[in-house]
Amino acid sequence: MAEFTLPANSKIKPNGTHHAAPAGSTNTRTFKVYRYDPDSGENPRFDTFDVDLDSCGPMVLDALIKIKSEQDSSLTFRRSCREGICGSCSMNLNGKNGLACTTAIEDCSGKDVTITPLPHMDVIKDLVPDFTHFYAQYASIKPWLQTVTTTPSGKERLQSPEDRAKLDGLYECILCACCSTSCPSYWWNSDKFLGPAILLQAYRWLADSRDEFTGERLDELEDPFRLYRCHTIMNCSNACPKGLSPAKAIAEVKKMVVERHV
Repeated sequence: MAEFTLPANSKIKPNGTHHAAPAGSTNTRTFKVYRYDPDSGENPRFDTFDVDLDSCGPMVLDALIKIKSEQDSSLTFRRSCREGICGSCSMNLNGKNGLACTTAIEDCSGKDVTITPLPHMDVIKDLVPDFTHFYAQYASIKPWLQTVTTTPSGKERLQSPEDRAKLDGLYECILCACCSTSCPSYWWNSDKFLGPAILLQAYRWLADSRDEFTGERLDELEDPFRLYRCHTIMNCSNACPKGLSPAKAIAEVKKMVVERHV
């Protein structure tokens, strides 16, 4: 993946503040970090930070935490579990979406590591994108078990091991939005197209043998934009930090829509 570069007409300042590593540092790496503070009224810029890798953890998130702790406390980004489970630290690293906590610094090619927010989302501040619309789309698919039959008294709704296995590759989604924000169709039609992450989550409930609202769920998805803006570009599967395949899930949803009309 090519390194992120600024377009010629960009309003981003290419040269922001430079923060040098401590004197005597011999093993350093430069991080170019996107900075934007809406309260300042200034255009976005890139600040550069030279980080001493000998006193830093191995992951990009370790470098960001070190930068915030030692060089610029105003740097803003999301992070939580540091284990690739919560999806909080999703961002664009050298032109590819990923999780800062599971991306090793040594795996970032090139001289510098360029870090920007997830693409094509409004930015709240620095590396923090606005997930309001993304979460609203998630809520729209009703991501919970829907049934009409009475739950067995004192029992769970059971399913066979075979039916449970159908959820593998779906339930692991952490809603980091790396896939959706790498999808050109989502860039162009995010107001109507649900995007890879939400459609994968939708299929997770369609594939669940315990759910009894399959027809209603398919009715909601059968739309020229909500589902069919997917053109199988496969960026989503390439970007998923959990190794899932939203494209495959979307294909299965399309198949279910067709089969119900046969």
